[in-house]
Amino acid sequence: MQELVNTLNGIIWSPVLIYLCLAAGLFYSITTRLVQVRQFKEMLRLLFNGQSSEKGISSFQALTLSLSGRVGTGNIAGVAAAIGFGGPGAVFWMWVVAFFGAATAYTESTLAQIYKEEDNGQFRGGPAYYIEKAMGEKWYAILFALATILACGILLPGVQSNSIGNAIETAIGTGEMIDTSMGMLSMVKITTGTIIAMVLGFIIFGGVKRIASFTQVVVPFMAMAYIVVALVICLLNIEQIPGIVAMIVGDAFTPMAGFAAAIGWGVKRGIYSNEAGQGSGPHAAAASNVQHPAQQGLVQSFSIYVDTLLVCSATAFMILITGAYNVQGSAEGSFIVQNLPATIEANGPAFTQMAVESTLPGIGKPFVAFALLFFSFTTILAYYYIAETNVAYIRRTFKVPAMTFVLKLALLVSVFYGTVKAADLAWGLGDIGVGMMAWLNIIGILIIFFMSRPALKALHDYEEQLKQGVSQFTFDPVKLGIKNADYWEAKLAGQTTDSEPENVETSEPKPAV
Repeated sequence: MQELVNTLNGIIWSPVLIYLCLAAGLFYSITTRLVQVRQFKEMLRLLFNGQSSEKGISSFQALTLSLSGRVGTGNIAGVAAAIGFGGPGAVFWMWVVAFFGAATAYTESTLAQIYKEEDNGQFRGGPAYYIEKAMGEKWYAILFALATILACGILLPGVQSNSIGNAIETAIGTGEMIDTSMGMLSMVKITTGTIIAMVLGFIIFGGVKRIASFTQVVVPFMAMAYIVVALVICLLNIEQIPGIVAMIVGDAFTPMAGFAAAIGWGVKRGIYSNEAGQGSGPHAAAASNVQHPAQQGLVQSFSIYVDTLLVCSATAFMILITGAYNVQGSAEGSFIVQNLPATIEANGPAFTQMAVESTLPGIGKPFVAFALLFFSFTTILAYYYIAETNVAYIRRTFKVPAMTFVLKLALLVSVFYGTVKAADLAWGLGDIGVGMMAWLNIIGILIIFFMSRPALKALHDYEEQLKQGVSQFTFDPVKLGIKNADYWEAKLAGQTTDSEPENVETSEPKPAV
């Protein structure tokens, strides 16, 4: 199984996809004239502007919902893997893909807002919706939806739960070993997987409103606590910071593990972490209640900075400052740098736990396990919401009974299985899911750009209204030459029941169908 997964990953994550992700980010940075830099102040203003409605969530809730998908095991275990396989220089390429990816995130999230729909009293949208409406290729949209259901419903949740299980096991030990049909498993992992599945089941049966309410409290709190611990470690070792930065930049171009390895692992784990171009963030963006599509595009662009430049960098500096890492060589079992025992896996949270533990003895391992529990758990919630949105899209064409219920059961099984199984297999399956989505989404948004440029038109329209100093933003897709933006056309004509985001009271959570 592991050999098959590795073969598939070698095909999907070929250098073509690596450079396609970088090229797409560079392309959108140029065409939007570095929107991720020019509109940074506006991003901050929009974060807390507006409230949720009965149909949609607020911009801040949409940010935390998408951050719950971005800030996860990729920020802790993923950064460790990037360093362990690509050397310290991989961190530089994570920064690069984040900076350029912020423009990609603006584009895909704005598209999701432009082409969103109402479904049973909720806003729905994402790549499947904008591919069908902007490209006019329904078969391609269905293909993306199916790939996303497979990735977010089955392949990716196991990666998150695997890191939780490994972190808790590292913190408190394996406990009793039990012989099962899946092999010898630790009682700690079995118990952890069972509890996660039970709590997850309670939340996902409550709908997107319950997910948004949960994430808007948990994600900011845990991200801030994690960054504070990282700052403490950096301040205690502040004399090392210049040397660490020089090592990251220097190894990015002449790295110990090879130039291609640094780029490959930096981009792969960067996209796994911030998801720019993958097509997952637009689902949360579409659920937001805003006056203009570009507003949510800017908010989602900001989330890339939070994810990579803050949380991922915090992990990288902790690991590199404390020297709690190995760098694997080209031959299996060989190391270019070995500071830790060879038995410690790079595909896991152990590097990060040992880094914190070395500076804060007795605190590091349980703290990282606790942080990873919340980061990864909220990421699993986001994965469910994304998969559910694509199930809703498929149901428009194929009336498959109990499809959502089957998705929930499959996700719960995947979470438990991922918790108790080996890290390499879980990460390999997750990489297949991310790669499939990235290929389909990036090609889709590039084709849409050359067909009609809707996200760029929306940006120009929004910036023009900013210059005019308007108090109430409007979006007229017909005037801009954007077709099939049915929701916005109806809203402009006064045919929707929405209130403006600033004036609407937050409603009680409404269960999803």
